[in-house]
Amino acid sequence: MVLRASDWLRQALRDLEHAARSLEYGDFEWACFTAHQAAEKAVKALYQRLGAEVWGRSVSRLLENLPEQYRPPRELVDAAKELDRHYVATKYPNSYRLSLDAYSH
Repeated sequence: MVLRASDWLRQALRDLEHAARSLEYGDFEWACFTAHQAAEKAVKALYQRLGAEVWGRSVSRLLENLPEQYRPPRELVDAAKELDRHYVATKYPNSYRLSLDAYSH
């Protein structure tokens, strides 16, 4: 397996910059989506660095499945769960609105 951890991390940082710009412009859906992409790629960079291949989109699950000595604090996993919650919802106009309605009651 070709190790490309630095490529994954470099792309994660670019995605994070894009998320920050989207937030500044008020493009909240894109900010959430690209923030999730950044987190996913950063965690996958760590897996690459560890020599492991991993699949999946759930940042919280990726973090929870890290070898024990690399697992982050529970607060970070909980924050990742919040980010995961917005990943699909921000991709489609009707699902984002529906997810917001579900949490407003």
